Amino acid sequence: MVVLGVAAGRAAAPCAVVGSSLGALVALEVVRRGVAAPLVLIAPALGVVEHWLGRLPPGDPVEVFNYARNANAPIHRAFFEQIAAAEADRDAPPVPVTIFMGIDDETLPFERVEAVWQRWQPRAAPGSRFVAIPGGNHSLLSSVVDIANEIRTRCA
Repeated sequence: MVVLGVAAGRAAAPCAVVGSSLGALVALEVVRRGVAAPLVLIAPALGVVEHWLGRLPPGDPVEVFNYARNANAPIHRAFFEQIAAAEADRDAPPVPVTIFMGIDDETLPFERVEAVWQRWQPRAAPGSRFVAIPGGNHSLLSSVVDIANEIRTRCA
């Protein structure tokens, strides 16, 4: 996914790179590999991949709830292992980043994501920010207008 994202980013020169949940880790890695565009991360899986590796059920693929499908979808165990090895959330990204995170996210612990942001903040690119959404769950559907406005702002 990262290789495809980098290729698409180099071909299209996007005004922003957007990712949600596990896709936010892919977006981070795409930017780290040279696609220089601001990031908008929605309920990003920051600080949780190693935690998930130990909790995955046996077998391959692993069934994980997919909000776009509103149903479970298979993800190969290797995906989680590769994302963990990439350490996509290790350092603040080299571009401005906006993180939208629901305080009541039922999938990702808010505190873990906020802790990564706190670690990043001293070295974050100017204009970076963390948006905590009271009552927000993992889908953040109640904040879609705010997220769309942020993407528009980053692309202006």
